[in-house]
Amino acid sequence: MVKIYTKTGDKGQTGLLYGGRVPKTDPRVEAYGTVDEACSALGLARALAKDPKVKAITLQVQRELFTVGAELATDASQRANFLKHFAPVTPKMTEQLETWLDEMEAVVQLPRSFVIPGASPASAAMDLARSTLRRAERRIVALHEAGLLANEEVLRYVNRLNDLVFMLARYEDRALPPELLTGDRQ
Repeated sequence: MVKIYTKTGDKGQTGLLYGGRVPKTDPRVEAYGTVDEACSALGLARALAKDPKVKAITLQVQRELFTVGAELATDASQRANFLKHFAPVTPKMTEQLETWLDEMEAVVQLPRSFVIPGASPASAAMDLARSTLRRAERRIVALHEAGLLANEEVLRYVNRLNDLVFMLARYEDRALPPELLTGDRQ
């Protein structure tokens, strides 16, 4: 039986995909670790969601976040090796997010004021995932600025995904009274 612990990180280092050891504080580890957090929050949202479309889209996005994480965990010098084993984040993936956004925007009437998270358990979890994705995006921008991001499409994808997760939460709550979404008194 394979053990879950390896003891290789006991001194504060971890391995990148396809080799190389870096401190656990490395910006790449911060970026893919934050993507992992967002994926977990999306899992909670999916488990709590009632709408089948929200569940299906969320599961697809979770799968794609593993691709994002793999890209972030690969040193630029190993990009060719990565491409032998994985499909990268592509413009087509980002375009699919935009298609889902357009579909939901046609159905959901967004409130004119700020949405307060917590109208339902599922949307609260989506909003947690969205704020975590925003942090991941900031970490990815830092990688890009440091010349450590091999595929700029990752930035576009995560930026668009933030918008989609916001809309998934609103779509899940679309039948709720507006005052539950904003806290406004009618």
